[in-house]
Amino acid sequence: MAETFLVNTSISKKEQYKNALLQLEALTEGEGDWIANVSNVMACLKYGFGFFWVGVYLVKDGALVLGPFQGPLACTRIPKGKGVCGKSWELNETLLVPDVEAFPGHIACSSDSKSEVVVPLFDNNQEVIGVLDVDSDKLNDFDEEDQFGLEQIGILISKIITS
Repeated sequence: MAETFLVNTSISKKEQYKNALLQLEALTEGEGDWIANVSNVMACLKYGFGFFWVGVYLVKDGALVLGPFQGPLACTRIPKGKGVCGKSWELNETLLVPDVEAFPGHIACSSDSKSEVVVPLFDNNQEVIGVLDVDSDKLNDFDEEDQFGLEQIGILISKIITS
């Protein structure tokens, strides 16, 4: 198991995510407990990239239920179709939101959250099993490179949860 997670800010964002994914794979390899692995992934993303909030919500009993996360207190349950997370689940697609206040039906778990990326997590049958939610306290803080990089990390998280 690795003891450090480093994001080299002097390289392109694409390369940062590529390197992060390699480190996360090495960190989680050989550990069979998905909660331990996803918890460590959340810590790496929060502190490595400096995200305001990062966590997973898992589909349980017809709602998204809070799973491992790093950051301020969060909403515990989110209905399908509600807020950015619920809408990502409903649409089965990543949502990149530059201004959460402009998103119809946004759920304000924290008034400090300004922009957001939500990536659906899929099982082997391409059913949504949860979402990876990443928030920033800055407007328009995420772009397509963040979306792509976080989608790749979402694939890893999906594998961790379903194995």
